[in-house]
Amino acid sequence: MEILAAFTPLDTGSALPEFTLGKVFTEWSLDPFLFVAAIWVTGLYLIGVVVLHRRGDHWPIGRTLAFVVAGMGGFLFVTSSGVSTYDTTLISVHMVQHMVLSMWVPLFLALGAPVTLALRTLPGTSSRGPRRWLLVALHSRVAAVLSFAPLAFTLYVISPWALYFSSWYDGSLSSTFVHEMMHIHLVTVGALFFWPLLGIDPVPGRVGYPFRLILIFLTLPFHAFLGITIMDQKTVIGESHYRQLREGPMGDWLPSMASDQHLAGGILWASGDLIGLVFFGVLFTQWVRSSMAEAKREDRRLDREEARAAAGSVSEERVTSVSKPPRETADPNAG
Repeated sequence: MEILAAFTPLDTGSALPEFTLGKVFTEWSLDPFLFVAAIWVTGLYLIGVVVLHRRGDHWPIGRTLAFVVAGMGGFLFVTSSGVSTYDTTLISVHMVQHMVLSMWVPLFLALGAPVTLALRTLPGTSSRGPRRWLLVALHSRVAAVLSFAPLAFTLYVISPWALYFSSWYDGSLSSTFVHEMMHIHLVTVGALFFWPLLGIDPVPGRVGYPFRLILIFLTLPFHAFLGITIMDQKTVIGESHYRQLREGPMGDWLPSMASDQHLAGGILWASGDLIGLVFFGVLFTQWVRSSMAEAKREDRRLDREEARAAAGSVSEERVTSVSKPPRETADPNAG
């Protein structure tokens, strides 16, 4: 904790009004670093879309909406709105932020296919340039290891346990730097896990649909078990920080630490299973569409082979009829 103390302290001394759902939309507090980073990422994506359209190429509007509105919009909302304002005051509000950053945001960023967009718009020759650098990164050993499905799943499962049952969460409550890095970590680990499973972008680590569905199914009991563990935990997570808040002016409206933590565990359990089931449905729909497309391609291939076989049979009959000598007929005047 001595190392964490060297970073900028997180400002938690301001007394906030009683939390209500309406405060999510009225109590905004921009994080300069995360806000600027989100604007840059969103801007680069939109520039890529504009470049494609000016070139006359098509880019699905659904992908743009998924990345810009649902993905980066969700990131900006939970790191700038009242969710961000109260995320160090109530662990239940923090848990909403956690689930959005670790599941919702990575899911929709992946649906936006930014890697595909970058490969189609970045300049560069076969030997140098930004496009070449991106290809080198995608085919690097580091990318292959980080996107290895079992490893990505393990990181995704272990990270929340490490966050809530170590000094990491306490550090995020007292240091701006650790707090911001926690947000980035949640999105990064979620992206490493979800991106290859969706399979839209040409990233390493993609596996067959049956294995994808199994991995998503395995996250459901994980969220349930972690949520129940937090709900039943006798020790309060971040107890020193939350107890200090209740000794100040906010103590008049803050719920008990135990009840707030119980609610946080329930949010993790319910939202994790809900978003996991949505993702499961997305993958299953992709699998069905992929199977139908493959069936259509196979039908067309068989039709072409039948057409070629029929054309070859007709050609062979013609050749045979031409090469066959005419049959001699008896001369009626003979003899």
